[in-house]
Amino acid sequence: GLLGVGFQSFGNKEKLKSGPLQHLFEVYVQINKAAEDENTKKLAKDFFRKLEEHDEQTLSLWKQFRDFSIEEYIQIYKRLGVHFDEYSGESYYREKAQEVLKILEDKGLLQKTIKGTGIVDLSENKDLSLVSTVMRSDGTSLYITRQVSPSVDLAAAIDRMNKHSCDTMIYVTDKSQSNHFQHLFQILKLMGYDWAERCQHVSFGLVQGMKTRRGEVIFLEDVLNEVRSRMLQNMTSAKTTKEIQDPVETAEKVGLAALIIQDFRGLLSSDYQFSWDRALQSRGDTGVFLQYTHARLHSLEQKHGNAQLTDVNVACLQEPDAISVLQHLLRYDEVLYRSSQDLQPKHIVSYLLTLSHLAAVAHKTLPVKGSAPEVAQARLCLFEAARSVLANGMKLLGIIPVTQM
Repeated sequence: GLLGVGFQSFGNKEKLKSGPLQHLFEVYVQINKAAEDENTKKLAKDFFRKLEEHDEQTLSLWKQFRDFSIEEYIQIYKRLGVHFDEYSGESYYREKAQEVLKILEDKGLLQKTIKGTGIVDLSENKDLSLVSTVMRSDGTSLYITRQVSPSVDLAAAIDRMNKHSCDTMIYVTDKSQSNHFQHLFQILKLMGYDWAERCQHVSFGLVQGMKTRRGEVIFLEDVLNEVRSRMLQNMTSAKTTKEIQDPVETAEKVGLAALIIQDFRGLLSSDYQFSWDRALQSRGDTGVFLQYTHARLHSLEQKHGNAQLTDVNVACLQEPDAISVLQHLLRYDEVLYRSSQDLQPKHIVSYLLTLSHLAAVAHKTLPVKGSAPEVAQARLCLFEAARSVLANGMKLLGIIPVTQM
């Protein structure tokens, strides 16, 4: 409602088309300054009511906001290698939410407070010590029965399960919404949906101290642009950088690896302090180091003609550094299994960082060039296996491995 009124006062159709997220944010900031004014509050309520009543002009403006925003989301997510099959918003579930309230009522789960608010009792002893509010006193469905993204409601859960028959339904939102999801799953169980057991909330913490050159409020696109330009600068000034076919694209992939590894290194639910310098170090436990190691191992394979390695005599790999790499490679499936169980990427991150350090040491101490053919073959095979596992692990984390740096 506020945004609609704001756009009518300060909006610009051209700006909305060219940069919808940025422009809607600017409008929202401007209208919020006036939001204390009673007249503005009234206008915002009226705008929202018109939306609920399907007023054509109001709906058309809302639809423009939504469509332009989704177009921009698609472009930004594409840079992250992420694609969504479905975008379903709150409005899609409005009528279905009324059906949910009726089911709750029929099952005797919906209770009314003195003020007329609809609640569901979630306490063990049924003494109302823990309740979830599902309906406002004016009879309109609230938050948990209607809001879809980022928090998800009952109507959406039931509809998605009917539509997709999911094995598991995983909700990814920030940790401040943990209670909301506990309540959501509990209500679904009370409603008799056994599949509520298969619903899971993966929560994440806050990124602190992140600033881009454009200021304090952070847009993902700005972060992606900045990490690319910083990486390009680092690559240009590094002595080891060779002639690269497409430096901008390489900088984008390496920069993205830096962001993802910094984000996934700890528990997802932990807050962490962001640092550009730390994220972009080429040595140490960073995404840049993973990419650098992958590129070096790839170039080693290229140098030796990418021969098909058959009849390799692994008995040649007796050195402690070779055995360390081999033993670490054997742990890969165990690490994948662990991450699939608790849905924490940190296990894979720490595995890949260790693999990269071990491979870097082995690369120094176990030369391929100048070794006896049988030994050279075995070592090449070892490095190829390390590179292959490194590439697979990176792809699982949403990182595209680079072959040159």
